[in-house]
Amino acid sequence: MKVVRFDRLLASTALGLVLLVSGHAANAQQQANEVQIVVPLPDAPPPPTARDFGIDVPAPAQTAAPAASMAAPAPVAADETAVSDKLREMVTGKALDRVIGRKAENAAVVAFYSARGYKPLWVANGAAADRAKSAIGYLTKADAVGLEPGDYPTPDFNSASTPDALAEAELKLTASALTFARHAQVGRVHYTRVAADIQFDQKAPEPADVLNKLAANDDAGATLDSYNPPMAQFKALRAKLAELRAGNGIAAAPAEEKSAPKVHVPEGKIMRLGMKDPRVVALRKRLDVKGDKDNTLYDEDVRDAVRTFQTVAELHDDGNVGPNTLRALNGEKKATAKGPSADPIDTIIVNMERWRWFPRELGNPHVIVNVPDYRLTLYNNGKVYWTTKIVAGKPVHATPMISSEMKFITVNPTWNVPPSIIENEYLPALQQDPQALERIGLKLEQAADGTVRIYQPPGAGNALGRIRFNFPNKFLVYQHDTPDKHLFSREERAFSHGCMRVENPLMYGEKLLSLALPDGNYSAAKLEKMFGGSEININFPKNIWVHLTYQTAFADEEGKFQFRKDVYGRDQRMIAILKGSERRIADLAIERAPNTSSRPVRMPVGMYGGTGPSGPSFFDMLFGGGRQVEPAYRPRGSVGRTSNNRNTYYR
Repeated sequence: MKVVRFDRLLASTALGLVLLVSGHAANAQQQANEVQIVVPLPDAPPPPTARDFGIDVPAPAQTAAPAASMAAPAPVAADETAVSDKLREMVTGKALDRVIGRKAENAAVVAFYSARGYKPLWVANGAAADRAKSAIGYLTKADAVGLEPGDYPTPDFNSASTPDALAEAELKLTASALTFARHAQVGRVHYTRVAADIQFDQKAPEPADVLNKLAANDDAGATLDSYNPPMAQFKALRAKLAELRAGNGIAAAPAEEKSAPKVHVPEGKIMRLGMKDPRVVALRKRLDVKGDKDNTLYDEDVRDAVRTFQTVAELHDDGNVGPNTLRALNGEKKATAKGPSADPIDTIIVNMERWRWFPRELGNPHVIVNVPDYRLTLYNNGKVYWTTKIVAGKPVHATPMISSEMKFITVNPTWNVPPSIIENEYLPALQQDPQALERIGLKLEQAADGTVRIYQPPGAGNALGRIRFNFPNKFLVYQHDTPDKHLFSREERAFSHGCMRVENPLMYGEKLLSLALPDGNYSAAKLEKMFGGSEININFPKNIWVHLTYQTAFADEEGKFQFRKDVYGRDQRMIAILKGSERRIADLAIERAPNTSSRPVRMPVGMYGGTGPSGPSFFDMLFGGGRQVEPAYRPRGSVGRTSNNRNTYYR
């Protein structure tokens, strides 16, 4: 026989009473609803509850009071799994090509999201994560760094309430972040679209690295900003851009320089050095030659002033006043202007863009040549170490934009005339005057294969002067001394065939060698003692980077902002790209015709003084092969002598 426990019996009895009382109360409530009570009843004690019997019963849920007016339902947070599933579908499907078009970026996006199990980078809890807010805030203000916010569209996460919409917004922001990082690092405009004489070894950021850096830091704006150039000059341009847009310090182009009084020079026979002629007086006044303006002697001061005029007018600079020079003298001289050639804001933006083409590390020490400012500056430990004036290339022979490494200095250089100058200038001159080269100290050789070589031996009158600074590049340009010192008195100095003529080359050599070979005790005086008839190469143990820049807007050594004339039209070309239809594809490189300036010139064998010396062609001597000669570039750290070095370069 089973025994019923007393405590269970009590609990059962109590529960029964509760159910009975609850049922009775519910029945009474129903009757009250059906019959209206009109006779007052005496107060009755409340019915017993489960608590009266020691039993805990959970309180019923509170029912919210109805709202006074209808309100829109709160958005429901999308399930994270649903967003990831949709993201997986888009990343692994054809939808990705619609959002991210570049193959390299497309592949990186697939790998990135796959590795994280398709977890969103920008979405958290069904809305924009803090990382997304930071990126959007930065991209919408991309104009602060000279880029266009419209190129980096940002999605509206507030209106994206479904997994499909959130996944779409996720990928759109990823695409914009990748595009910005690439533009910030290598440029919105590819340099090949600007000119053929620009070349850089650019390295766009790896898309996978960009995504990983963004994932590692919630401050996406700071991560994106890190892809901009770190140079002090870029930061100065950025600050000036903000100042101009705020309406402060807007610079206006200065008035054009006043040209010299237009004095008519009468016609007559050719005027040359050493002759006396009454017309020299008019010539002195026309060119504002220093000294006695009434002196009729055609002296060296007059000759130098004429050569300067001929160079500016792109005439043959022989220093004589013949018919062509006379017509140019009596015509209208081109006016020059110092200042921005376009709207200052546009000028600053294209200068910021050009800094993106350069390597992020400029080297220590390093040299910067700024063509529009006609200045060369040597930097060491981030500070100006030394600076000097230069003469740069004419607009038709522009000094290129490159970064290259200086490897050695040559004292007593030979000038080997580049093939393009041989073909376009000297051979036509020889047809008119067979003695033209001999008068200016040039020599001509013709090899057995017909190749023509024209060169100038070392000496005081050499076109390269007494010293050359060598940084090999495909444009065949260098820095060197010059016998034409009078050109440095000009404010605008675009006179060469592309090379950079240095005003103080011996001091430049001293400063370079004090950094490259500090134990060599090289000085300007020591270099001068090396002058002679044979080439001497001084090799650097460590190469020094040389950057040929084009800064029409920059901060000078004192922090004062400067503008310069757009002498080569690079600003004009870049502004046209950024404001025209080409901007849609401006970041894509274009093919340029190969540089043919080094192609050897061949003429019928025997045309110039017989077959000439036997041996390899000029092309072979320039690029290797053929007969072995003493190398121009010895092991680093050595000082060697060579003769008849046949490296070709412009001047």
